[in-house]
Amino acid sequence: MITPVQTVNAHYDAIIQKDIEGICAKYFPAADTYVVLEGPRLTTMGYDKIKKGWTDFCASALQLLSIAWTEGPQAEESGDMAWVAGIIKLQVQTGSRTFENTFRASFVLRQYEGRWTIRHEHVSVAHTDPYGIGDWLRTGDLS
Repeated sequence: MITPVQTVNAHYDAIIQKDIEGICAKYFPAADTYVVLEGPRLTTMGYDKIKKGWTDFCASALQLLSIAWTEGPQAEESGDMAWVAGIIKLQVQTGSRTFENTFRASFVLRQYEGRWTIRHEHVSVAHTDPYGIGDWLRTGDLS
């Protein structure tokens, strides 16, 4: 069986290829599989709605040229459950415009029919100053 990290990386490859069957095969097929999106919808609940979202993505002008881990991925597995998390950089193309975005990404995976599947996914853009006070972390010796 491929590892949870390999499952997420294969998921990213399927997204880049706009392989709808490959994308959807990575999700746990349940009505309460839960995805937190980086886009305006915020969340999608349920395998059928997740599949509809990816189907529409694959038919859109949006093209992800690359998805690269810039921190992590960190991962842990225990029994039939695992998590994978880190920071990703996406190179995106829409029409003639190409740009990059950085996201936090985390996945909770469950085994299903002998393979790891995504039970929960959270991808989000970091807000530069969500509270209007900058970073509250004080510089200096952290020991």
